Amino acid sequence: MNTAPAEIAGTASDQGARTARPLATAHRQLTAHRGDVERFRENTLDAVQAAIEAGADFVEIDVHVTRDGHVVLLHDRTLERLWGLNRLVSEIEWAEVAALGGGTERIPLLSDALALVAETPSTLLIDVEDPECAEPAAAVVRAFGPAARVAWCGDLDAMRTVRALDGDASVWLPWNRRDLPPAGLLAELRPDVVNSEYPVLSRELIDAAHAEGLRVACWTVDDEDAMRWVLALGADAVTTNRLSALRRVVAEGPDAWSAAPRPARIASDELAAAIVVAHELAHWAVEYTRGAEIGIVGAKAHAADHVTAVDLAVERRVREVIAERFPGHLVVGEELGGAARPGVPTWYVDPVDGTANLANGVPWTAFSLALAVDREPFVAVVGDVWRGQVFAAVAGLGAEVDGRRLDLRAGAGDVPDGITGTVVGTELLAYEPWPGLDAFVEGLRGLFCTMRIMGSSTLTLAGVAAGRGAGSVIERFSPIDHLAAVLIVREAGGVLLDDAGNATLWPDGGILAARPEAAAELYEVWSAARGAAQGDARDALGVG
Repeated sequence: MNTAPAEIAGTASDQGARTARPLATAHRQLTAHRGDVERFRENTLDAVQAAIEAGADFVEIDVHVTRDGHVVLLHDRTLERLWGLNRLVSEIEWAEVAALGGGTERIPLLSDALALVAETPSTLLIDVEDPECAEPAAAVVRAFGPAARVAWCGDLDAMRTVRALDGDASVWLPWNRRDLPPAGLLAELRPDVVNSEYPVLSRELIDAAHAEGLRVACWTVDDEDAMRWVLALGADAVTTNRLSALRRVVAEGPDAWSAAPRPARIASDELAAAIVVAHELAHWAVEYTRGAEIGIVGAKAHAADHVTAVDLAVERRVREVIAERFPGHLVVGEELGGAARPGVPTWYVDPVDGTANLANGVPWTAFSLALAVDREPFVAVVGDVWRGQVFAAVAGLGAEVDGRRLDLRAGAGDVPDGITGTVVGTELLAYEPWPGLDAFVEGLRGLFCTMRIMGSSTLTLAGVAAGRGAGSVIERFSPIDHLAAVLIVREAGGVLLDDAGNATLWPDGGILAARPEAAAELYEVWSAARGAAQGDARDALGVG
């Protein structure tokens, strides 16, 4: 399902002209995604029939149009995924499409699905992703006559076409944002339902939609705890691939729903937009920082804790863009603070990591920005200001620098294990050595390994992803300074360990980032150094 363009914003606060509709909030409506796909192939008549028999209130199906104008049930534009034919359905005659498959596993016509749903309690929810398919699909429904039980969802422009053709059509407005659709859009489409990918939902959004006389539907919810969570929020309809599981969860009732945790997810459109915005901000920050006047250098906690006009200007810019592009998201920043909330997408920004370097004319600073929900990061960028490079990563999709893929696993088998003869990075705690730093240096010396302290913990970590040294150790993790870098290292195939040796992206203490072949030995040196420091502290206190 597509969603409304990101540029649509605003709220529907003055909808007095709207007629309030009765809401089915007591009865949670079940939507079978492409039919009962647990039992039958998606978008087939068997899947539609099984969903009807299983008690689905709505049976969602997808439509495309053949070259000769027949409207068929098919999700993809091509026939490759399910039917093994790498051709656009829009370029194929209906007779050839109808011949694919065997038995009941065939691509049906929209009119066939309408006939199945007619005179049943179920409604066919026609998902139109291609706006050019809206008018042919509406013509089929119109030709079927008054017995057609349909509602419409999908692409925003497709919904505009449906509304223009049928003033009484039941339209589900695509809306993948965390604010209520603007009044003008609601007045234009006159939807019955706001239809959102479920991670964007909140009690506030659902209550606001209900106050406008709208129901709220969400998609595609397959995890049972996520089902409970959206039901507890008050969603009126839930789309799922697991119809039997959703029926079971609905039957549990509100007491069981209330304990469900909020899913640590963001919507697909949010993720796509976040990737774009993060890149834009990183490139802007790199160029701005390189050319900006530093101005008066101030201090925060102590004389070595610098702040400049550049830090403040970059963070303010980030906050302005996030507020405009992602209503409902939070920002936690190095200079202007902020706090995360459970389940809410939060951007962690350090506008200038290495401000002491910047303030003292040392060209080694970075911009750091990461998007996370709770302790799960999704998007990261690091701008290496003086090299003019941008590192980036998306969870599960890999890491890159300036478009070049980073992969620490490639060729790793040709490199000897360990850190002998390599370079390892670390950073001070503000302006002081961390406990065990002397022992750490001594341990590295015994392996003929050289240490670097460059003054930007972001670059000290992120550089590992690009093969700059064998690894690095940061004694005190902060998501503001380090989260973007550690996601980049993870997605590049690096190893990340906390001070207990456990794999992590978000430790409560320190963090180690290393090339795979160097991680074990570097951890041994770090752990021994920390242990020695703790032993010295106990000796100083007279503790046995």
